Order: sequence, then structure tokens, then C-alpha cells
Amino acid sequence: MVLLGIIIGLVGWFLVRYLVAGLYTVNQNERAVKTSFGRAERLPKTTLEDPFSEYLRPDERARYTYPQVRVILPGGPYFKWPWERVYKVPVATQTMNMAVDLADPTANRNGTILEAVTKDQLNIGLTGQIRYRACERNLYAYLFGVKQPIVHVMAYFVSILRERIANFEAPHHAPQLPDKAAGDPKTTQLLPEIASADSSIVTGVSINDLRKNLRDLNELMDRECLSSEARYGITFDASLITGIDPPQEVESALAAINTAHNHVSSDISLAQAAADQKIVQSRRAVEIETLKAQAEVEPLKALADQLTDLKRSGPESLAIYVRNVRLKLFSQAQRIIMEVNHD
Repeated sequence: MVLLGIIIGLVGWFLVRYLVAGLYTVNQNERAVKTSFGRAERLPKTTLEDPFSEYLRPDERARYTYPQVRVILPGGPYFKWPWERVYKVPVATQTMNMAVDLADPTANRNGTILEAVTKDQLNIGLTGQIRYRACERNLYAYLFGVKQPIVHVMAYFVSILRERIANFEAPHHAPQLPDKAAGDPKTTQLLPEIASADSSIVTGVSINDLRKNLRDLNELMDRECLSSEARYGITFDASLITGIDPPQEVESALAAINTAHNHVSSDISLAQAAADQKIVQSRRAVEIETLKAQAEVEPLKALADQLTDLKRSGPESLAIYVRNVRLKLFSQAQRIIMEVNHD
């Protein structure tokens, strides 16, 4: 009886330990990868066959070649053997302050402001967020490529951001004039002078370029981080740089420069509007005078045509016409002075 009890106990322990405990489920916001003796279930292809590998540089393709693994979708219950292990990965989009350093929480002023240096050696503070999620198509890199993928991705993001800020140059756009003024040769000759006057005020002040082109900077960072899927198995949904602040000691000087720039820009806009208005008025005046001249010429042309037709009617028709015109004038006149021939 004792032996039978031991056997039943061992069987019950085996059933509970290896069969019942081997059941698992995968939530809707999760994906799972199962390994057998530490080796993930692989598919007969690599990440180089996925479109996201196009964003890798040629010298990086061999380094970041990972096998594709079989991904367990939400549902269950599923079963695993004791020598198998299941890794569950949340695929929901997560938000993180870009100044947070997971390796050193005290860095970047306790994860509140990310410092960077501009091309004119100005220390600035950046605030913003990044949105990321695990890449379902490259879970091997996320789970087994690096120990802490988000730490690597954040370091990659910060290094690129600081490099772009240190070399950022705002795109120069020629000033836009109204369509009616754009075709005028004199106005076109003024465009280089207007652009030079507008840009000379903010020369060397890179923080103005960064603030005015914040959207372009965010889009640039999004493009630069497209390779993070192939590198670390993390997808960047967006990078949102919301604030760029200069040091306190240069804030007042920067405000004065911006005020002067806005004042000159306003004067240039007013000058452009005034020049455009004068051009339009001149064109209208020319059109009016042209119409007046045409109105005076038309009766003369009609009279010439009539006289030509009369001349064709006979040699005396023109004389009769002249006599009739004179009689009409005589009937309207109140006094007539005629020359008397004494001969």
C-alpha cells in the first residue's frame, strides 16, 4: 500500500508539474517565442529578406543578420514540454521620455532634460518623448540579439540626435512673391538682396534654425531610426521633440536677436506688399490708357472706312458728303463768319 501511494503521488506530481503547468496562453497585446533547449523555433529565412533590412548600410547587413523565428499569436491554451521555454513580448506601443537613461537614472538631470551642443557651441536642453514597440517580424533580435534592446535603442537614438543637432542647417528658401509681382524683371532682381537681408540677422544662431524647423528635425530622426527594426527588433513609431531651450545666460540676448529679426522681416514683407501694389497699379493705368487710345482711334477708323466707300460710289459723292456736313454745322451755329471775295 505504501509503495502504491508513492507511485500514485509520483504520477500526480508528474501530471501537475509537467502537464498542467505546461499549459499557457498569450494575451492580445503579446507575442510569444518558444525555445527548445535554448534554441528558438526558426523559419527557413533571415531578416535580410524582410523589407526593413533595406535601411541598413551595406557594411551592417552581415552584422545584423538574424534568423526569423516562429511567432506564437494571441490565444491558447498552448502546451510546452519541460525542456521548452516560452518568451512573451509585449507589442503595445510604449512612450518614454527621451532624456531617460535606463542604465543610469541620475543622468540627464534625473531623466528630465537631454543636453546637446549646436554647431555654434551652444549648450541646449531638449525635452520630448519617443514612442516605440517591439517588432513582431524581428523578435529574435529583441530577445536574443542584445541583452537590453531598449537601452541600446535609446543610446542609438541619442547619439544620432546629438550628431544631427551639432551639424543641423536650416533649409534656405527664397522669399515668395505674389504671382503678379513674380513676373516683373525688376522685382526678380531684388530677390537675392531680400534673402540676404532676411538671413543676415540670424547668421550663427543655430537654435533659431532648430526651433523653426522642429518638424523637419523630428522627421529626420524618424528616417534615421528606420533601421532600428533590423538592428534591435524595436520599431520607432515617432520621435516628438517638444522643447529646445538655450542656457539661461543667453536667453535675453537670443530674445533680442529674434525681436530684431521679426522687425526686419515685417519691414521686408511691407516693402514687398507696397512694391506689388505699385506694380499692379501701374499695369492697370497702362491698361486704362490703352483702352482710351483705342476708343479715340475707333471713330477715326470708322470715318475713314465711310469716306472710302463714298469715294468708290462716284467722284461727286465725296463733295456731296462734305456739303451735307457743312450744312449740318451751319444749322447748329448761331453766328457764321464768311470770307467775301471782292473779285
